[in-house]
Amino acid sequence: MNDVASDVIAIIAKKKRVDKPTVEVSDKLQDLGLESLDAVEMIFDLEEKFDIQIPYNANTTNPRTEFETVGDVVKAVEVLVAQKKL
Repeated sequence: MNDVASDVIAIIAKKKRVDKPTVEVSDKLQDLGLESLDAVEMIFDLEEKFDIQIPYNANTTNPRTEFETVGDVVKAVEVLVAQKKL
């Protein structure tokens, strides 16, 4: 696992609300108990950690990201970090 993936998983693990010893890339964010506010805080933490901007629409009636799993978040952050290096 690369550093980006490890850091993303660590940030998500801090936000989880269920008693699960480890967070895996296959875990669904919803199954980890992440609520809307948790998702927003997670986005802010990831943006700050990696100095990136993650597209997120908080103005909908049901604010949520397009991320379903931890792996989705990892992939999106990896893409944004790679684009930043160009």
